[in-house]
Amino acid sequence: MINKIQEHINEFNKYYEYLVEENKKYNLTSIVEREEAFIKHFEDSIALGEYLDLNSISTLCDVGSGAGFPSIPLKICYPHLKVTIVEPTMKRVNFMRNVISLLDLKDIEVIPGRAEDISREKNEMFDVVCARAVANMSQLLELLIGFCKVNGLVVAYKGDKGREETQTSQNAIKTLSCEVKDIIEYDLSKLTTTGESAGTRTLVILQKKNKTDKKYPRRYAEIKKNPL
Repeated sequence: MINKIQEHINEFNKYYEYLVEENKKYNLTSIVEREEAFIKHFEDSIALGEYLDLNSISTLCDVGSGAGFPSIPLKICYPHLKVTIVEPTMKRVNFMRNVISLLDLKDIEVIPGRAEDISREKNEMFDVVCARAVANMSQLLELLIGFCKVNGLVVAYKGDKGREETQTSQNAIKTLSCEVKDIIEYDLSKLTTTGESAGTRTLVILQKKNKTDKKYPRRYAEIKKNPL
């Protein structure tokens, strides 16, 4: 993962510097120290490439990307990807559009809107649909599943409780016709200041087995009130 970042260090440096500058104006991230940002944002974002052959993937959708994680780092490292980002907050939409322009990235768009609305427009269009730190697993899966092609993959970037969340979301997984393909736990790089790992993360990779019932996703208030 570190090697991938070094291959594209100029782009990542520009991204980081712009992130820090814009973060002074409005809240994008609480992580602004350089080493920590590179590990917890950039390294974590591209971790998927260590466990999934992204060179065989054409289209990727990132839901609730915030400041562009994981999709923009993935796009930097895997420029062939056609990336769509869905984000409801306009300040973050504009930030990501500016990053895309700054880095001169092609075949990547940011769509403002809520996942439950946009997934009906972009129904079953993507090979991989991912999200990082958006919602608990059952809610997240309902928000993501409509974007995903049949036999495509849904990827949830989780913290150290990802395996537990997956276990407690079995009804949602079954209801939405998914199958858990892999649960990958990994440690981020060590921080030079402490010599300790920057944390444990989990990638939960699910495959969509059948077309999604048109009643999903429900409105977010309903998803939150009555999770599957």
